[in-house]
Amino acid sequence: MLVSQRFPCYITVICHSIQLLLLAAVTFWCCLRHRLYTVTTAMMRLVLAPHTAPLRRASSVPAGLLNFVPACSTIDAHSLELLQDFVSRARRLFVITGAGLSTESGIPDYRSEGVGLYARTDRRPMQYAEFVRSAKSRQRYWARNFVGWPQFSSHQPNSAHKALQRWEERGKLHWLVTQNVDALHSKAGQKRLTELHGCAHRVTCLGCGAISAREELQRQFLSLNPEWRAQAGAVAPDGDVFLEDEQVLSFRVPSCEDCGGILKPEVTFFGDTVNKATVQFVHERLAESDAVLVVGSSLQVYSGYRFLLAARDRKMLVAILNIGPTRADHLAELKVSGRCGEVLSFIQPR
Repeated sequence: MLVSQRFPCYITVICHSIQLLLLAAVTFWCCLRHRLYTVTTAMMRLVLAPHTAPLRRASSVPAGLLNFVPACSTIDAHSLELLQDFVSRARRLFVITGAGLSTESGIPDYRSEGVGLYARTDRRPMQYAEFVRSAKSRQRYWARNFVGWPQFSSHQPNSAHKALQRWEERGKLHWLVTQNVDALHSKAGQKRLTELHGCAHRVTCLGCGAISAREELQRQFLSLNPEWRAQAGAVAPDGDVFLEDEQVLSFRVPSCEDCGGILKPEVTFFGDTVNKATVQFVHERLAESDAVLVVGSSLQVYSGYRFLLAARDRKMLVAILNIGPTRADHLAELKVSGRCGEVLSFIQPR
Protein backbone atom coordinates (compact mmCIF):
# COMPACT_ATOMS: atom_id res chain seq x y z
CA MET A 1 0.00 0.00 0.00
CA LEU A 2 2.89 2.36 0.75
CA VAL A 3 4.42 1.91 -2.70
CA SER A 4 1.09 2.29 -4.46
CA GLN A 5 0.42 5.48 -2.51
CA ARG A 6 3.81 6.99 -3.39
CA PHE A 7 3.68 6.05 -7.10
CA PRO A 8 1.28 8.84 -8.13
CA CYS A 9 3.55 11.30 -6.31
CA TYR A 10 6.54 10.14 -8.38
CA ILE A 11 4.48 10.54 -11.53
CA THR A 12 3.48 14.05 -10.47
CA VAL A 13 7.08 15.06 -9.76
CA ILE A 14 8.28 13.65 -13.08
CA CYS A 15 5.54 15.42 -15.02
CA HIS A 16 6.26 18.66 -13.22
CA SER A 17 9.97 18.32 -14.04
CA ILE A 18 9.20 17.66 -17.69
CA GLN A 19 6.99 20.72 -17.76
CA LEU A 20 9.78 22.82 -16.26
CA LEU A 21 12.26 21.49 -18.85
CA LEU A 22 9.84 22.19 -21.69
CA LEU A 23 9.19 25.67 -20.34
CA ALA A 24 12.92 26.33 -20.12
CA ALA A 25 13.44 25.04 -23.67
CA VAL A 26 10.62 27.19 -25.00
CA THR A 27 11.94 30.22 -23.15
CA PHE A 28 15.44 29.63 -24.52
CA TRP A 29 14.11 29.20 -28.06
CA CYS A 30 12.05 32.39 -27.81
CA CYS A 31 15.07 34.33 -26.61
CA LEU A 32 17.16 32.87 -29.40
CA ARG A 33 14.50 33.70 -31.96
CA HIS A 34 14.22 37.24 -30.60
CA ARG A 35 17.96 37.76 -30.92
CA LEU A 36 18.00 36.31 -34.43
CA TYR A 37 15.02 38.44 -35.37
CA THR A 38 16.69 41.54 -33.98
CA VAL A 39 19.91 40.90 -35.92
CA THR A 40 18.05 39.95 -39.09
CA THR A 41 15.78 42.98 -38.82
CA ALA A 42 18.77 45.26 -38.41
CA MET A 43 20.43 43.76 -41.48
CA MET A 44 17.25 44.05 -43.53
CA ARG A 45 16.86 47.67 -42.49
CA LEU A 46 20.40 48.31 -43.62
CA VAL A 47 19.82 46.70 -47.01
CA LEU A 48 16.20 47.57 -47.80
CA ALA A 49 15.59 50.47 -45.43
CA PRO A 50 12.23 52.23 -45.12
CA HIS A 51 11.50 55.11 -47.44
CA THR A 52 12.87 57.71 -45.08
CA ALA A 53 15.94 55.81 -43.91
CA PRO A 54 19.22 57.38 -45.07
CA LEU A 55 22.07 55.36 -46.51
CA ARG A 56 25.60 56.64 -46.87
CA ARG A 57 28.68 54.65 -47.66
CA ALA A 58 31.98 55.79 -46.29
CA SER A 59 33.41 57.91 -49.08
CA SER A 60 36.52 56.60 -50.79
CA VAL A 61 37.18 60.11 -52.08
CA PRO A 62 39.86 62.07 -50.17
CA ALA A 63 38.25 64.90 -48.23
CA GLY A 64 40.17 67.55 -50.17
CA LEU A 65 38.58 66.46 -53.43
CA LEU A 66 35.09 67.09 -52.07
CA ASN A 67 35.66 70.84 -51.68
CA PHE A 68 33.69 71.49 -54.86
CA VAL A 69 30.84 69.04 -54.18
CA PRO A 70 27.73 70.90 -52.98
CA ALA A 71 26.10 69.89 -49.72
CA CYS A 72 23.44 67.20 -49.98
CA SER A 73 21.45 64.94 -47.70
CA THR A 74 22.17 61.26 -47.26
CA ILE A 75 20.90 58.83 -49.86
CA ASP A 76 17.25 57.90 -49.65
CA ALA A 77 16.95 54.11 -49.85
CA HIS A 78 13.59 54.18 -51.60
CA SER A 79 15.00 56.45 -54.31
CA LEU A 80 17.87 54.00 -54.75
CA GLU A 81 15.42 51.16 -55.23
CA LEU A 82 13.54 53.17 -57.84
CA LEU A 83 16.76 54.09 -59.66
CA GLN A 84 17.89 50.47 -59.59
CA ASP A 85 14.55 49.46 -61.08
CA PHE A 86 14.88 52.16 -63.77
CA VAL A 87 18.36 50.97 -64.77
CA SER A 88 17.31 47.30 -64.67
CA ARG A 89 14.38 47.93 -67.01
CA ALA A 90 16.55 49.76 -69.55
CA ARG A 91 18.14 47.60 -72.25
CA ARG A 92 19.99 50.32 -74.18
CA LEU A 93 20.66 53.14 -71.75
CA PHE A 94 21.62 56.59 -73.00
CA VAL A 95 23.57 58.58 -70.38
CA ILE A 96 24.28 62.33 -70.30
CA THR A 97 26.88 63.52 -67.81
CA GLY A 98 27.85 66.99 -66.65
CA ALA A 99 30.22 68.87 -64.38
CA GLY A 100 28.59 67.48 -61.24
CA LEU A 101 30.11 64.11 -62.09
CA SER A 102 33.68 65.46 -61.95
CA THR A 103 33.42 67.56 -58.81
CA GLU A 104 34.21 64.37 -56.86
CA SER A 105 37.51 64.28 -58.77
CA GLY A 106 38.36 67.76 -57.47
CA ILE A 107 37.27 69.75 -60.54
CA PRO A 108 34.90 72.64 -59.75
CA ASP A 109 31.77 73.33 -61.75
CA TYR A 110 30.10 76.62 -62.63
CA ARG A 111 26.67 76.61 -61.01
CA SER A 112 26.67 74.52 -57.80
CA GLU A 113 25.29 76.40 -54.83
CA GLY A 114 28.01 77.67 -52.52
CA VAL A 115 30.96 75.97 -54.25
CA GLY A 116 30.58 76.57 -58.00
CA LEU A 117 32.59 79.20 -59.87
CA TYR A 118 29.66 81.63 -59.98
CA ALA A 119 29.20 81.34 -56.22
CA ARG A 120 32.89 81.72 -55.35
CA THR A 121 33.86 84.59 -57.63
CA ASP A 122 32.56 87.21 -60.03
CA ARG A 123 34.83 85.84 -62.78
CA ARG A 124 33.14 84.42 -65.85
CA PRO A 125 34.47 81.97 -68.47
CA MET A 126 36.05 83.08 -71.72
CA GLN A 127 33.57 83.84 -74.50
CA TYR A 128 34.27 82.53 -77.99
CA ALA A 129 33.94 85.92 -79.67
CA GLU A 130 36.37 87.52 -77.23
CA PHE A 131 38.93 84.77 -77.74
CA VAL A 132 38.80 85.07 -81.54
CA ARG A 133 38.95 88.86 -81.81
CA SER A 134 41.45 89.77 -79.06
CA ALA A 135 45.12 88.75 -78.95
CA LYS A 136 45.33 90.07 -75.38
CA SER A 137 42.40 87.89 -74.36
CA ARG A 138 44.08 84.86 -75.89
CA GLN A 139 47.32 85.74 -74.11
CA ARG A 140 45.49 85.98 -70.78
CA TYR A 141 43.59 82.75 -71.42
CA TRP A 142 46.64 80.71 -72.39
CA ALA A 143 48.76 82.08 -69.51
CA ARG A 144 46.09 81.02 -67.03
CA ASN A 145 45.69 77.69 -68.76
CA PHE A 146 49.45 77.12 -68.77
CA VAL A 147 49.63 77.59 -65.00
CA GLY A 148 46.59 75.41 -64.32
CA TRP A 149 47.40 72.61 -66.76
CA PRO A 150 49.65 70.43 -64.54
CA GLN A 151 46.95 70.18 -61.90
CA PHE A 152 44.01 69.92 -64.29
CA SER A 153 45.62 67.21 -66.41
CA SER A 154 46.46 65.15 -63.32
CA HIS A 155 42.85 64.66 -62.18
CA GLN A 156 41.68 61.06 -62.19
CA PRO A 157 38.32 59.34 -62.72
CA ASN A 158 36.22 58.84 -59.60
CA SER A 159 33.88 56.00 -58.68
CA ALA A 160 31.07 57.41 -60.85
CA HIS A 161 33.23 57.37 -64.01
CA LYS A 162 34.32 53.82 -63.20
CA ALA A 163 30.76 52.65 -62.54
CA LEU A 164 29.57 53.94 -65.93
CA GLN A 165 32.50 52.25 -67.64
CA ARG A 166 31.48 48.94 -66.00
CA TRP A 167 27.93 49.47 -67.25
CA GLU A 168 29.32 49.73 -70.75
CA GLU A 169 31.32 46.53 -70.31
CA ARG A 170 28.19 44.72 -69.11
CA GLY A 171 26.19 45.89 -72.13
CA LYS A 172 23.83 48.09 -70.13
CA LEU A 173 25.07 51.46 -71.39
CA HIS A 174 24.44 51.99 -75.10
CA TRP A 175 25.98 55.45 -75.39
CA LEU A 176 27.40 58.13 -73.12
CA VAL A 177 27.40 61.85 -73.96
CA THR A 178 29.44 64.08 -71.68
CA GLN A 179 29.35 67.84 -71.52
CA ASN A 180 32.68 67.78 -69.65
CA VAL A 181 36.02 68.57 -71.30
CA ASP A 182 38.25 66.92 -68.68
CA ALA A 183 38.82 63.55 -70.46
CA LEU A 184 37.99 61.63 -67.28
CA HIS A 185 35.57 59.29 -69.07
CA SER A 186 38.32 58.42 -71.54
CA LYS A 187 40.77 57.89 -68.69
CA ALA A 188 38.25 55.51 -67.13
CA GLY A 189 38.19 53.46 -70.34
CA GLN A 190 34.82 54.55 -71.76
CA LYS A 191 34.58 53.66 -75.47
CA ARG A 192 30.98 54.38 -76.45
CA LEU A 193 31.50 58.06 -75.80
CA THR A 194 30.86 61.46 -77.34
CA GLU A 195 32.55 64.51 -75.82
CA LEU A 196 29.84 66.99 -76.77
CA HIS A 197 31.86 70.09 -75.91
CA GLY A 198 35.22 68.73 -77.01
CA CYS A 199 38.23 67.97 -74.83
CA ALA A 200 40.75 70.26 -73.15
CA HIS A 201 43.45 67.66 -73.78
CA ARG A 202 43.38 68.58 -77.49
CA VAL A 203 44.26 71.80 -79.31
CA THR A 204 42.91 72.93 -82.69
CA CYS A 205 44.09 75.55 -85.17
CA LEU A 206 41.39 78.00 -86.22
CA GLY A 207 43.20 78.45 -89.53
CA CYS A 208 43.88 74.98 -90.92
CA GLY A 209 41.95 72.82 -88.45
CA ALA A 210 44.98 70.77 -87.38
CA ILE A 211 44.54 68.90 -84.10
CA SER A 212 47.40 68.42 -81.65
CA ALA A 213 47.91 67.27 -78.07
CA ARG A 214 47.60 69.84 -75.30
CA GLU A 215 50.67 68.30 -73.65
CA GLU A 216 52.75 69.22 -76.70
CA LEU A 217 51.57 72.83 -76.46
CA GLN A 218 52.62 72.85 -72.80
CA ARG A 219 56.15 71.99 -73.91
CA GLN A 220 56.07 74.88 -76.39
CA PHE A 221 54.92 77.25 -73.65
CA LEU A 222 57.83 76.17 -71.44
CA SER A 223 60.28 76.68 -74.31
CA LEU A 224 58.95 80.17 -75.12
CA ASN A 225 58.63 81.28 -71.48
CA PRO A 226 61.57 79.78 -69.57
CA GLU A 227 61.75 82.58 -67.00
CA TRP A 228 58.06 83.41 -66.73
CA ARG A 229 56.44 82.88 -63.33
CA ALA A 230 52.99 83.67 -61.94
CA GLN A 231 51.22 83.26 -58.63
CA ALA A 232 48.05 81.26 -59.21
CA GLY A 233 44.72 82.15 -57.68
CA ALA A 234 41.55 80.07 -57.47
CA VAL A 235 41.02 77.12 -59.81
CA ALA A 236 38.44 77.42 -62.60
CA PRO A 237 36.40 74.54 -64.09
CA ASP A 238 38.01 74.30 -67.53
CA GLY A 239 41.64 73.86 -66.58
CA ASP A 240 42.86 77.38 -65.90
CA VAL A 241 43.50 79.49 -62.83
CA PHE A 242 42.89 83.13 -62.00
CA LEU A 243 45.76 85.55 -62.68
CA GLU A 244 45.91 89.32 -62.52
CA ASP A 245 46.20 91.05 -65.90
CA GLU A 246 49.65 92.46 -65.17
CA GLN A 247 50.97 88.96 -64.52
CA VAL A 248 50.41 87.86 -68.11
CA LEU A 249 51.81 90.83 -70.04
CA SER A 250 55.08 89.10 -70.94
CA PHE A 251 53.63 85.64 -71.59
CA ARG A 252 54.34 84.42 -75.13
CA VAL A 253 51.81 82.33 -77.08
CA PRO A 254 52.85 80.21 -80.10
CA SER A 255 50.97 80.04 -83.39
CA CYS A 256 50.14 76.95 -85.43
CA GLU A 257 53.36 75.38 -86.73
CA ASP A 258 51.64 74.41 -90.00
CA CYS A 259 49.92 77.64 -91.03
CA GLY A 260 50.63 80.28 -88.39
CA GLY A 261 46.97 80.32 -87.34
CA ILE A 262 45.41 80.89 -83.93
CA LEU A 263 45.57 77.97 -81.50
CA LYS A 264 42.51 77.25 -79.39
CA PRO A 265 41.64 74.40 -77.04
CA GLU A 266 39.44 71.91 -78.85
CA VAL A 267 36.46 72.77 -76.65
CA THR A 268 33.21 74.63 -77.21
CA PHE A 269 33.54 78.03 -75.55
CA PHE A 270 30.55 79.89 -74.17
CA GLY A 271 28.88 81.68 -77.06
CA ASP A 272 30.03 79.06 -79.58
CA THR A 273 27.94 76.24 -81.04
CA VAL A 274 28.45 72.49 -81.07
CA ASN A 275 29.40 70.96 -84.41
CA LYS A 276 26.24 69.99 -86.32
CA ALA A 277 27.64 66.60 -87.31
CA THR A 278 28.28 65.82 -83.64
CA VAL A 279 24.73 66.82 -82.70
CA GLN A 280 23.29 64.63 -85.47
CA PHE A 281 25.45 61.70 -84.39
CA VAL A 282 24.22 61.98 -80.80
CA HIS A 283 20.58 62.15 -81.97
CA GLU A 284 21.14 58.90 -83.86
CA ARG A 285 22.55 57.21 -80.75
CA LEU A 286 19.57 58.50 -78.75
CA ALA A 287 17.17 57.00 -81.32
CA GLU A 288 18.83 53.60 -80.76
CA SER A 289 18.28 53.82 -76.99
CA ASP A 290 15.26 53.07 -74.81
CA ALA A 291 15.87 55.21 -71.70
CA VAL A 292 17.84 58.30 -70.65
CA LEU A 293 19.78 58.86 -67.44
CA VAL A 294 21.17 62.31 -66.63
CA VAL A 295 24.11 62.28 -64.19
CA GLY A 296 25.54 65.39 -62.57
CA SER A 297 24.10 68.08 -64.83
CA SER A 298 21.65 70.91 -64.32
CA LEU A 299 21.15 70.96 -68.11
CA GLN A 300 21.09 74.75 -68.12
CA VAL A 301 23.01 74.79 -71.41
CA TYR A 302 20.79 74.05 -74.41
CA SER A 303 23.40 71.88 -76.15
CA GLY A 304 22.71 69.12 -73.64
CA TYR A 305 19.08 69.97 -72.81
CA ARG A 306 18.03 69.48 -76.44
CA PHE A 307 18.48 65.71 -76.08
CA LEU A 308 16.02 65.65 -73.19
CA LEU A 309 13.48 67.41 -75.41
CA ALA A 310 14.14 64.81 -78.10
CA ALA A 311 13.69 62.03 -75.53
CA ARG A 312 10.34 63.53 -74.54
CA ASP A 313 9.24 63.60 -78.17
CA ARG A 314 10.19 59.93 -78.44
CA LYS A 315 8.29 59.20 -75.20
CA MET A 316 11.42 57.77 -73.63
CA LEU A 317 11.71 57.25 -69.88
CA VAL A 318 14.03 59.71 -68.15
CA ALA A 319 15.75 59.64 -64.76
CA ILE A 320 17.99 62.34 -63.27
CA LEU A 321 20.73 62.02 -60.66
CA ASN A 322 21.90 65.46 -59.55
CA ILE A 323 22.34 67.63 -56.49
CA GLY A 324 19.93 70.52 -56.92
CA PRO A 325 17.25 71.31 -59.51
CA THR A 326 17.71 70.85 -63.24
CA ARG A 327 16.13 72.34 -66.32
CA ALA A 328 14.58 68.95 -67.18
CA ASP A 329 13.04 67.97 -63.84
CA HIS A 330 9.57 68.22 -65.36
CA LEU A 331 10.56 65.68 -68.03
CA ALA A 332 11.79 63.01 -65.62
CA GLU A 333 9.83 60.16 -64.10
CA LEU A 334 12.48 59.89 -61.38
CA LYS A 335 14.77 62.43 -59.68
CA VAL A 336 17.45 61.31 -57.22
CA SER A 337 19.53 63.77 -55.21
CA GLY A 338 22.96 62.60 -54.12
CA ARG A 339 26.64 62.40 -54.93
CA CYS A 340 27.10 60.71 -58.28
CA GLY A 341 29.85 58.34 -57.20
CA GLU A 342 28.07 57.38 -54.01
CA VAL A 343 24.76 56.64 -55.73
CA LEU A 344 26.09 54.87 -58.82
CA SER A 345 28.21 52.59 -56.62
CA PHE A 346 24.96 51.14 -55.25
CA ILE A 347 23.37 50.53 -58.66
CA GLN A 348 24.00 47.22 -60.41
CA PRO A 349 23.82 47.02 -64.25
CA ARG A 350 21.64 43.93 -64.29
